[in-house]
Amino acid sequence: MGASTSSLGGYASPPYYPAPNGGWVSDWTDAYAKAYDVVSNMTLVEKVNLTTGTGIYMGPCVGQTGSAPRFGIPNLCLQDSPLGIRDTDFNTAFPAGITVGATFDKALMYARGEALGEEARGKGVNVQLGPVVGPLGRKPRGGRIWEGFGADPTLQAIGAYQTIQGMQSTGVIACLKHFIGYEQEMYRMTSVLQTGYSSNIDDRTLHEMYLWPFAEGVRAGVGSVMMAYNQVNNSDCSQNSLLISGILKDELGFQGFVVTDWLGQIGGVSSALAGLDMSMPGDGAVPLLGDSYWMYDLTTAILNGSVPVERLNDMVTRIVATWYQFGQDEDYPLPNFSSNTLDATGALYPGSLFSPSGVVNEFINVQGNHNITARAVARDGITMLKNDDNTLPLTTDDSLFIFGTDAGANPDGINSCTDMGCNSGVLTMGWGSGTSRLPYLITPQEAIGNVTSNAEFYITDTFPSDITATDSDIAIVFLSADSGENYITVDGNPGDRLEAGLYSWYSGDELVQAAAAVYSTVVVVIHTVGPIILEQWIDLPSVKAVLIAHLPGQEAGNSLVDVLFGDYSPSGHMPYTIPISESDYPSSVSLIDQWPAPIQDNFTEGIYLDYRYFVANNIAVRYPFGHGLSYTTFHYSDPVLTTVTPLSQYPPTRPIKGPTPMYATTVPPASQAAWPTNFDSVFQYLYPYLDDPDSATTTTPAYPYPTGYSTTPQTPPRSGGAEGGNPALWDVAFTLSLTVTNNGTRPGRAVAQVYVELPSGLGLDTPPLQLRQFEKTDILEAGESVVLSMNLTRKDFSVWDVVVQDWLAPVDGAGVKLFAGESSADLRLVCEVGADCSTV
Repeated sequence: MGASTSSLGGYASPPYYPAPNGGWVSDWTDAYAKAYDVVSNMTLVEKVNLTTGTGIYMGPCVGQTGSAPRFGIPNLCLQDSPLGIRDTDFNTAFPAGITVGATFDKALMYARGEALGEEARGKGVNVQLGPVVGPLGRKPRGGRIWEGFGADPTLQAIGAYQTIQGMQSTGVIACLKHFIGYEQEMYRMTSVLQTGYSSNIDDRTLHEMYLWPFAEGVRAGVGSVMMAYNQVNNSDCSQNSLLISGILKDELGFQGFVVTDWLGQIGGVSSALAGLDMSMPGDGAVPLLGDSYWMYDLTTAILNGSVPVERLNDMVTRIVATWYQFGQDEDYPLPNFSSNTLDATGALYPGSLFSPSGVVNEFINVQGNHNITARAVARDGITMLKNDDNTLPLTTDDSLFIFGTDAGANPDGINSCTDMGCNSGVLTMGWGSGTSRLPYLITPQEAIGNVTSNAEFYITDTFPSDITATDSDIAIVFLSADSGENYITVDGNPGDRLEAGLYSWYSGDELVQAAAAVYSTVVVVIHTVGPIILEQWIDLPSVKAVLIAHLPGQEAGNSLVDVLFGDYSPSGHMPYTIPISESDYPSSVSLIDQWPAPIQDNFTEGIYLDYRYFVANNIAVRYPFGHGLSYTTFHYSDPVLTTVTPLSQYPPTRPIKGPTPMYATTVPPASQAAWPTNFDSVFQYLYPYLDDPDSATTTTPAYPYPTGYSTTPQTPPRSGGAEGGNPALWDVAFTLSLTVTNNGTRPGRAVAQVYVELPSGLGLDTPPLQLRQFEKTDILEAGESVVLSMNLTRKDFSVWDVVVQDWLAPVDGAGVKLFAGESSADLRLVCEVGADCSTV
C-alpha cells in the first residue's frame, strides 16, 4: 500500500477501489444490524440527506447533516473543538492537547476526555471534533501542533486512546483528526484560489510515524475520522482512495464514518468512490451559494449510475451504525445552543438570506465540577526545566516582582478575540477552530495575588527603567509563544509561526535579560504552543528556575500557583525537545513557503523526528524530550523483564472478515428524488431533492472514472483483521516491572518512560531510541516506593515491511534493548532480551 513514484515530488498515491463495506467487526455487529433494519427501508433522498451537511451556518452547530425523521434520526450535530465546546457558553475551556501530553498521565487523559464528552452531550452535540493526532508535530513552527499531544507517535497514540475512550463512554461520538500528514497551515487547502500542498510520505514513515496514533485511535473504537485538507502523495486526502479505503477502512478496520474537514471536499463522485462517507459543512467550492458536491448532486449520481448504490448504502449505514453504537437513539438531547450567536433568539439558519427566527440558545450549564479536572491537567502538565539552588518552590513570605503581559488578562476581555485570534494576556490556548470560549479565567496575576500580599505586578513587556532590587527580591518573568489556524493571521503569523520563529513574542527574551540584570534571582514562566529557543538567557547566572506551563486553559493561574508555591511538586515532562538552535532540526521540517502550486513537501527525514533525530545524529539539545524536574528525586531499581508472548517474525494470520450488510443494488426509482408536496424550503439550505428527477437518468453525461477504479473487492490486507489492524499486534510481548522510590524530601510523582532499541538484525535502519510505554506514579511520600509494571506489545518491537506489507519483528526479541528512565536523555535502567537487567 505504499506510495509510488511520479513526476511530482517523486510520489504518487496508488488507487484502491472499491471502498470496503463496514460491519465486519464483532464489536459493531449489533449496531450494524440496527442500521440495516433502518437503511434497508430508507428512500434515496433519506440516505443522501444523512451523508451531507446542510450548508455552512445552516443550523446551530458548526456542521449538521440532514435528517431522517421517519426513523427518529435528527440532524446530526458536529461541533468543535478538541479542548472544549466551541462558540457557546457555560462550558469548560480545558487545557490544550499539548498540555495533556505533558502530563504523561493516562488517568487524566481519560478524565479530560470523559468531561469533554459529558459537556458535548449536555449541549446536544452528536459528534465532538477531537482529539487531534495530526499534526504529529513534525514542524516546530507548525500552527496547530499544540492541538495534539506531542512530537512522538506513542505519546500521541496513548493520548488519543485514552481521550477517545473517555469521550465515547458518555455516548458522544469522537472524531479523530486530521488524517493525515497535515503538518503546516500555509497552503493547506485546495480551493478555487490554490492547490493545497502535497505531504509526500514513504510507506514505512507513514506507518511507523503518522499512522501509528490513528491506528491506536481506531483500536479504541473511535466513531469518526476527519480527513485533512492537504494532499498526500499528490492526491487530496478527501478523495485519496488508498488512504481512506485501503489503509483506514481495510488495513485498520475502521468501522465508523469518514468525514471531510470543513470545505475540504473537492469533488463529488470522486470522493464518494474513494470512500468518503460524510461531507461537511456540505457546501461546494464556494460556500453560502447553495451549491454542493453531494446532496442533490449525489442523488443525481446515484440515479445516473455514476456512484454505485452499494457505495451510498455503506456510507449511510456507517453513519447510522455509529449513531446506534453509542446509544444516541435513546434519550439523546438535541442541540440547545447556537455556535452563531450568544443571544437567546436569532436566525435559525444564519447562512440564509431569508432565515426564520426563534430560540437558539437555552444557556445550559454543562460545566459540572470539570474545573477540577481542568486544573489537575494544567497543574500536572507544568514542566520544570531548571531549578538551581532549589529556588522553587516559593513561599508566601518571599518578596516577588512579576513582569510580563502573559501574567495578566486581555484588557479587552477574555473572549474579545474571535477564536482566540490574538496574543493578549496570559496565553491559555492557541487560535483557530481548536478553541473554546473561556467561561472565566484565573490569571497568574490574580492567583498569585490570592496567596500572597508580597507581590508587585508590572503587567508590561517593557522592563521599567526605575526598578532597583535587593538580594532577597525575586523576579518572576512571564513570556509566551503563540500560533494557530491559517484563517486567522496574528502579528504577521498566518497560523504557522512564520514571523515569530521559535522565539518568545513581544520581546520576551529581552524582558528576561533585563530582569536578570537587576535581580539576582529570576524565575521564568513560559506559556507556549511548542518548541521555543531559550538561548538568549537560559545560562544567565540570575535565571535560577524555568517552568513551561504549556497552554493551561481557564485555570491558568490556579494551576501555576499550585506548583509555584509548593502545594504540588511539578510532574510534567516535555512532549517535545527544546533545541539549542532551530538550525539543529533537519531542513525538511522547515515551513514551506513557495508558489505557485503544486507545492511538494517531501518528508525526507523519514522516521527521524524530534528526539529520534537528535539522538541519532548526536546533536546536543537544551532540554530533551521527556525531561521534567521535580521538587524531589526518584530512584529506579529492581528491573525485571518477563517474556509473555514469544515474538515470531510476522504476526499470526489475521482473522477472517465477518459479514457485512447486504442490500439490493438496483437503482431506486427517480420518483424518490422529487420534492415533497407543499414542502417549505429554506433559501440556500442544502437538500437532496431534484426539480426534475427523470432528467437525472437521461441528460447527465457519463462520469470519467479515476484510473484504477474497480468494483471488484480487494484481497483483505494481511496486516488487518480488527480495529487498528491485526489484533495480534497488541499481544503483550514483554512486561517490564521496576521499582520507583522517592528518595528525596518532598512528595512527588515520577514518570517512568520506556524506550526501545531494535537490533540491526532486522536489516532496516531504526532510531536508537523509540518511546514505547510510560506510566506515572501516584503521589509518593518521601521514602515511599511503588512497583510499576508496563506491558509492551508485539507492535512496539515491530517495523513496517514495505515489501511484505506487514509488521516485522525480531524473532523472540533477539537483540532488543529496553531502557527506562526520566527522559530520553536520562535513562536509568537497561534490559536486553535474554540477558540480565542492569543500571545504565
